This record gives sequence, structure tokens and C-alpha cells, in this order.
Amino acid sequence: MANIASADPSQLLIDGPRGGETIREPLPVPDSLHVNGGDGIYSYIKNSYYQRLAANVVKERIKEEIEMKLDVEKLSSRWNTICIADLGCAVGPNTFNAMQDILEFIQHKYKLQCPKSKPLEFMVFFNDQASNDFNTLFTSLPQDRPYFAAGVPGSFQHRLFPESSIHFVHCSYALHWLSTVPEELVDKDSLAWNKGRVHYSNAPNHVVDAYAAQFGKDMEDFLNARAEEMVIGGMMIMILPGIPHGMPYSQLSASLMYDFMASSFMDMANEVSEPTYID
Repeated sequence: MANIASADPSQLLIDGPRGGETIREPLPVPDSLHVNGGDGIYSYIKNSYYQRLAANVVKERIKEEIEMKLDVEKLSSRWNTICIADLGCAVGPNTFNAMQDILEFIQHKYKLQCPKSKPLEFMVFFNDQASNDFNTLFTSLPQDRPYFAAGVPGSFQHRLFPESSIHFVHCSYALHWLSTVPEELVDKDSLAWNKGRVHYSNAPNHVVDAYAAQFGKDMEDFLNARAEEMVIGGMMIMILPGIPHGMPYSQLSASLMYDFMASSFMDMANEVSEPTYID
């Protein structure tokens, strides 16, 4: 299930009077929704243990999938350079660890399949929003990395690379961020108007359905873009949070945090505005 926040520059809808009627106007959202950069106490680098733990949990599974399903011999017969993309890379070091592991798995498979062939070269593309702290990302690149590196800013819901140019795609704990806030959530006349909340936990089904619909659209856009960019025989790894089927959303481990967050936001808003005007 998708999270509330948006990782893309997009548009929100607001209500405003014009000529005695209610109209809906686009409100541009700046490209500022990204992880905290730098290496300070509140930076992503210092606060991404959970994401690192999740990646470590599936590390062996990724190795098995590469060993069983990725035909490195066939790929290397056409390309001596293997292109890998990490989508939603943030600011490391998680992305560097993941890329190092994937390279080692591919190299191991290549040595087994092509023991007498010349070594492969690797090109790694680090992708995230244009507002991501790429300066910190690239100044902290491992000096002894066995690959060439490049940054690719932009939304992964759209095309990022030329057709049939990427051999391996990795996306870890990024796909649950929505590209935009569902329109229904900010429409006061909608059954999905999510007043007083910042999440779908403890919300009506209409709210959950609105988030699910937006997540479905974002996933379709993501997969369609990758289908054009990836070579035949390539591989894509997607790691994202989920819950058991049928589990109430109110029992999510993060639900309590989101409820407290919403309460705090409402308290702050009440300090500067009349409750009647707070959405």
C-alpha cells in the first residue's frame, strides 16, 4: 500500500471562489520533497537503518535470483558493459552497498558462465529527484568502486534512459512514495476528503481506495517506463513495504506514528488559525 507523501514535483488542487462559484485551480508543488541531505544528525545517512536492514534481509534472495535467472553470458555476448540503475537512490551509503553486492553477484555468475572471457565493465546510474543531495552522494562515492558512476535526476514514473539500454534495475524502499496527492483527498465534497489525517490508517475505505488507485497508476507508469528502457533478458529488483492480506491498516507498525503526527500538525495549525478554517 502506498504512503501519503509525494516524492515528485506535481500539483495539488485548491478551492477558490470566482464569479460566485467554486473552482479548482492547480497549485504547483516545488521539487523539494526528498530525503534530508548532508551528513548531519537529521540526515538520511544517519537515519536510514531501517532501509538498510530491509535490503540486508533480501540480499541472499537477490543473489539466488541472479544465479538462477540472469543469463550474464547472453547479455555479455552483445554488451561488454553492463548498465545498472538504482532508482530512488537517496544519499547513500545504502545505495553503494546495494550496488556493490549486485556487481559482485553478477561478476560471480559471469566467471562461472564465461571463465575465459575478458572482464565486464559496469556503469551505474544513480537516480532520484532533481532536488536530491547529489553533491553529498557523489562526494561519498567509494574511491575503490569497480564501476563508472553517473547521476540521473528525475521522476522514475517517467522515462529516464534510452530504449533498451539498461540491463539491471534496482529500486529499494522508494516505490511506495506517491507521485502526487490523490485529488479526492483535497476535495471537500469528496467522500475521500481526509480531513485531520496525514495517512490512511484509521480512515474510511474511500480514503484507502483513493491512495490505492494512485499507487496503481504510479506503478503502471513505472513499469511501462522500465519496459521501454530495459534490454531483453534484463532483470529488475523492487523492494517495498507491504502487509499481510486482510490485516487492518490501523495495526500497521507506523500507524501510531502517523496518528501522532496528524495530531501534532493539527495542534500547530490551531495555534495560528481558527479551527473552522483548518482542513
